[in-house]
Amino acid sequence: MLLTNATVATMQGGTAYGLIDRAAIALKKDVIQWVGPMDQVPAAFAGPGDDLEGRLVTPAPIDCHTHIVHGGNRAGEFEMRLGGATYEEIAKAGGGIVSTVRATRAEDEDGLLKGALRFADALIAEGVSVIEVKSGYGLDIETELKMLHVARRIADLRAVRIRTSFLGAHAIPEDMTDRPDTYLTEICLPALKQAAAQRLVDAVDGFCERIAFDTAQIERLFKQARALGLPVKLHAEQLSHSGGTRLAARHGALSADHVDYATDEDAAALAEAGSVAVLLPGAFYTLHETQAPPVAAFRKHGVPMALATDCNPGSSPMASILLAMNMGCTLFGLTAEEALAGVTRHAAQALGLEDCGVIAPGKRADLAVWDAERPAELPYRIGFNPLHRRIFGGVG
Repeated sequence: MLLTNATVATMQGGTAYGLIDRAAIALKKDVIQWVGPMDQVPAAFAGPGDDLEGRLVTPAPIDCHTHIVHGGNRAGEFEMRLGGATYEEIAKAGGGIVSTVRATRAEDEDGLLKGALRFADALIAEGVSVIEVKSGYGLDIETELKMLHVARRIADLRAVRIRTSFLGAHAIPEDMTDRPDTYLTEICLPALKQAAAQRLVDAVDGFCERIAFDTAQIERLFKQARALGLPVKLHAEQLSHSGGTRLAARHGALSADHVDYATDEDAAALAEAGSVAVLLPGAFYTLHETQAPPVAAFRKHGVPMALATDCNPGSSPMASILLAMNMGCTLFGLTAEEALAGVTRHAAQALGLEDCGVIAPGKRADLAVWDAERPAELPYRIGFNPLHRRIFGGVG
């Protein structure tokens, strides 16, 4: 396939967006063979091509942080927040994550899959090619494994790649609220071992926060992950500063996510470790937070910043990668280029993927063709999807 007459944002190179005007892209099966100006197409790829009529082409977006496998919804908690209740107050009243745990335990695999596909379809409709999916709404061995099985099944039914993260250290179950270490020993770590043995998990995640697990407990989780040969990532510094970001950095984490309360020192640690800061503006917006991530510090230290939906039933009921881009710009002050890099190149890095996220020879032919002239149009509009065509693995 030869795509011609396009404006291509390669997301690499020395120019803004790595932009090439009047460009062509040559694909062979699921791999990009060549990209460059139309007047320089190699003879091996020359031909009439597929005229894109000047449309914008970018790497297909990647959603690197979601919780799309879950039972039920938490619209009632939305109403509570409108009445002034905080995230922590709702959690202490029996709502929050544990309420979704009850609903997820009660749902069978087919029911969970049906619900997850609704969110996957919404993301795919905006060009998304990779979706990271977390467990963490089981908090028992059976349900954690059930969630991961369901996540894997999404890729069997849709043209999308799925990366799974084991998030057994998401919350403490209701019957063990005062025994977090016992929960880790008897449920979380054994569940992780079983998930790894069944090849259901690509990375290990945790929630380091005063309403969840402290750094010593997350350290236990990370050591188990290392023993199993699995990379780690972490929900860190979302509601307070708990030391999770530097813990993640010490363990060479793929990413530290949320990081609203991260400091300049945390940013320096992430930079040293080569970890990505995953910004989640949907949760910031939904929870009416006022402490924004230290974007200036991340820029100063050269920390890659990814953006994701954090699609979940409670704190970020959002299934739009385009809206995440807009929020990243309007709420956190990202540039349009940083927003696009955040859902392409840096999102791939946050998942440990080296074969996608940019348009370059040898990379996967996962592309998004937009009814747009310039990349800034993608985060600019609100509630509008300009996707013209999605190419997944060279097909589309």
